[in-house]
Amino acid sequence: MQSEQATGKLTVRVYTSQAQIPVAGATVVVTAPGKQGKRRLLSVQATDRSGEIRPIQIPTPQAEESTSPHLPGGEAPFTVCNVWAEHPGYAMLEAEGVQIFPGVETVQDMELTPLPRGQSSLQHLDVREIPPQSL
Repeated sequence: MQSEQATGKLTVRVYTSQAQIPVAGATVVVTAPGKQGKRRLLSVQATDRSGEIRPIQIPTPQAEESTSPHLPGGEAPFTVCNVWAEHPGYAMLEAEGVQIFPGVETVQDMELTPLPRGQSSLQHLDVREIPPQSL
């Protein structure tokens, strides 16, 4: 008998400055590793006036598979995805290696940096890699 697929939830919050001012209308893209090195698109959304997207349900390993540390070369006890956010007037930001655990809501904060007038968000990319959790 095959068990049901477990899921975790991802919420993304986009803001600017240390005052955490929400950025409404930012494009947020969530991808996961796919076959043969390609990325699988999980979600494309625009942020609301609070700078947030609707939560995304993401398939994960079963909870019982998430009870021991991740060993190099072994199966990870979580699902990994990448999140990027962009809005005109701000540098695009990508968070690599966001970990989604079964039954848990992960909140990914994305702080966008304002660009000097006349520069394109697509010309500036800030990448932040998130290291795996040590369980």
